[in-house]
Formats: sequence, C-alpha cells, structure tokens
Amino acid sequence: MSNLLMLPILVPMFVGCILIFFAKQQRIQRIIGGIAAFGLLASSIYLAVEVFRHPEQSLVLELGNWPAPFGIVLVADMFATLMVMLSCLVGLVCLFFAFKTIHNAREKVYFYTFYFFLLTGVNGAFLTGDLFNLFVFFEVMLISSYVLIVLGGTKYQLRESFKYVVINVFASILFVIAIAYLYSVTGTLNLADLAVRISEIGQDGILQAIAVLLLIVFAMKGALFPLYFWLPKSYYGPPAAIAALFGALLTKVGIYAIIRMFTLVFIHDPGFTHNLILALAGFTMFFGVLGAVAQFDFKRILSFHIISQVGYMAMGLGIYTPLAVAGAIYYIVHHIIVKAALFLFAGATQKVTGTTDLYKMGGLLRTHPWLGWLFLTAALSLAGIPPFSGFFSKFALILAGFQEQRYIIVVVSLIVGLLTLFSMMKIFIYVFWGKQKMKSEDLLQEKQTWGLLLPILPLILLTVVLGIGAESIFQYSMGIAEQLLDPSQYIKAVLGEVAQ
Repeated sequence: MSNLLMLPILVPMFVGCILIFFAKQQRIQRIIGGIAAFGLLASSIYLAVEVFRHPEQSLVLELGNWPAPFGIVLVADMFATLMVMLSCLVGLVCLFFAFKTIHNAREKVYFYTFYFFLLTGVNGAFLTGDLFNLFVFFEVMLISSYVLIVLGGTKYQLRESFKYVVINVFASILFVIAIAYLYSVTGTLNLADLAVRISEIGQDGILQAIAVLLLIVFAMKGALFPLYFWLPKSYYGPPAAIAALFGALLTKVGIYAIIRMFTLVFIHDPGFTHNLILALAGFTMFFGVLGAVAQFDFKRILSFHIISQVGYMAMGLGIYTPLAVAGAIYYIVHHIIVKAALFLFAGATQKVTGTTDLYKMGGLLRTHPWLGWLFLTAALSLAGIPPFSGFFSKFALILAGFQEQRYIIVVVSLIVGLLTLFSMMKIFIYVFWGKQKMKSEDLLQEKQTWGLLLPILPLILLTVVLGIGAESIFQYSMGIAEQLLDPSQYIKAVLGEVAQ
C-alpha cells in the first residue's frame, strides 16, 4: 500500500518526460495529458480514502529501504493526502481549460511538459517527510513555474516574471542557509526526527532564529506580509489557466510548509512563534484586501485577494487551537477551489470581451447569463456569504478567535470580509450588471462559451457542496487538526520504535 505514495510524484514526472517527445503534436499531447490527469486524480482520491479509513496509521514509504531518519521518506497523513487530492483536482480542471484557451505557440514549446513537472513538485512538497527534499520539490515546482510564466510572454510579462524569479531565488538561498543551520544544531533533516531532537533541546535562541528564518522563507513563497509584493503583477500576465493553477496551489505550498513546520517541529515556544504568525496574518489580510479594493482590473483584483485570503489560513495557525487549525484547513480547501474557479472566470470573461479592464465591460448578464450567475456564486463564496463554503470556514476561525479572546484579529477578519464582498460586487456590477458597453457582434457568443464554462462547473458544484455539507467537511477538518496538533502520531509513524 505504501508504494502508492509514489504515484502522485512519478505519474506527472513520467508524463512530463513523455510529452517532450510530442512537443509539436498537440492532439497527442492533449490526449496523453488528459488521461494522465484523470488517472492522477483517481489515484490521489484512493490514497486520501485509504488514509482517512486508518487515520492513526499514516502511510510511510522509505525510499531505497533506508530506514528513517537516515533515508528519504514519503509520509501521507490526512493533511498531506487532502492537499495532494486538491492539487490533482485543480491540475485536471485547469488543464482542460488550457485546452480551450492556450495559444498553439505555447503548446509547441513544452507547455504541457512543464505543467506536469509543476504538479510533480507540488505533490512532492506535500508528501515529503524530509526538509531538504522539501527544498528540492520546491525548486522543481518553481523552475517549472518560471517557464510557464515566461512562455509566449509580452515585455510586461517578462519584466514582472523577472521579479518573481529574483524573489524566489533569494528565498531559496535563505532556505538552504536555514537548512544548514538546522542541521548543524540537530544533526538531522527528517521532520519527525527534528521534532524529537528539538523537543529535547527545548527553548533555545538559535532555534528561535532558525524558526524565524524558515518562516521568512515560507512567507515569501506563501505571500505573507510584507513579502507579498511580487505576487499581484506576476500572476496578472500569464494565461488564465496558468494564473488559476498558480493562484490555487503555489501559495498554498508555502502555507502548507508553515503549518507542517509549526505544528510538528517548532512547537517549543508557541508564545513567540505563533503570536508572530498571528500578527503577520492580520497585516496580510488587511493590506491584501486594500490592494483589491483599489484595483479596477479583473485579474489584478483576484491576485490581491490571494494575499488577503492567505491571511485567514495563517490566522488559524496563529490562534493554535484545534478549532482554529480545523478552520484553517477548511479555508484552504475552500480557497483552492474558489480561487481556481474565479481565475478561470476571469479567463472566460477575457475570451468573451477581449479585456480584463472593468471600465471597458458591462451588461454581460444580458448576453451571457450563465457566465454571470456562476461567477456570482464563486464571488459570494469567496466573500464568505452563506450557504457557501467561505462562510463556514470563516465562521470557525472567528469563533476560535472569540474563544481565545483574540479580538483584534477577529475584527480585522470581519472588516476584510466586508471589503472582499465590496470588491467582488464591484466586479459583478462593472462586468455583468448595467448597460452593455460592447457591441454584441464584438463579443464571443454564449454558445461558444460553454466549452470554457464546463471545466469550471465542477469547482462551482464543489463550493456549494462544501457549504451544504459543512458539518461533515468540518468533522474531517477537525480530524486533520487533531492529528496535526498531536505530533506523536506522525513521529511514531515515521520513526517507529526509534521514537519510543
């Protein structure tokens, strides 16, 4: 059973390599890519179900039969398998949207190859049980993202992608430095073994410095305050399918790493580390949503909302109770699904009108009602309006904040929710409501938009289901939170008798 852990990593890597040989044959690339994406999603669902059925026994694969902590291990607990499943789902949806929207010139320069390499890096980062291999998978993911951003880009896109590359290269350098310091102090990089050794050392100034350094690294990659400045313009340039994939997944890898490290490894001084995370969460939410309110471009608004919504996830970790962490997990699930859908709606709208400038659009609800009402569903979910998934995930976070008397962060989160609603309604009013500004003959006809909407429909259905089935979903999130807040389960699964 543990060999199944290799599938989410090996399948996209193998497919990416195969597609190199069919770079000029688009039809074959699409067939192979589509089949692989469905298979990848099926295997990730199976893996998640198996781990859910036996939550007390996380799956562990020791590569090369080298026992932990000396060898490389892959670990699948409930949190990791959930993230892999969401990664494969978004990868499938965005791939089929790309079939409809990606220019032929991009397809012929290894677009699909690097698309699957990126999924390899994302899935590997979720499953690895080793800090150095987390760095390796981060680099696989980031190098693939560099290529996907630059492919077929304009001068503006190339300029902004240069900033994206520079900030991530700098973060990678800091990551290596932090790994070196941590190894010099503990003598290991296995996450479970790190947890054991750091618990033996206890509170230590050097460990606090390393924890902050790693937090800075992951905050850069997860777009936390004040290290989010690279994101809005970097995600504006790429095609909608790539922007959706990036917006849904890449920042979540950084957030995943923060949650994993600060619920497993750096838990010796939560009064310092987690309060720092909580402060960063508040600033991230507030300044991110201010950026969204100030914009009048469809994709730029959504890009700034990535920043503000990441703050909610960090808020749950900062409060650091089972309810708060469960709310953060629920919010991650909600945001991955809704943010991917919204970026795809931006792409569909741009395909219909030829622009993302809100001032140039209007009245699309009359000509494209399905596009408008489906977008409104996703927009209300992002803003946290019941009965959609955004409401219940925010409710858990706010309730946890009240229980722990964290009133400032609760007030900030409520204000950010109102401003999120305002900015999403701004899109709906400018783009879909009011008088029609463009001539009907200049718009893509509604019948032609169904091919664009079909890949988005599963995401819209999911955000509705996540709201209607909130009780079951929250119980699942609570199970993950309890597993995360009890590191002994993870440590025992990886180290076995060594941990005793």
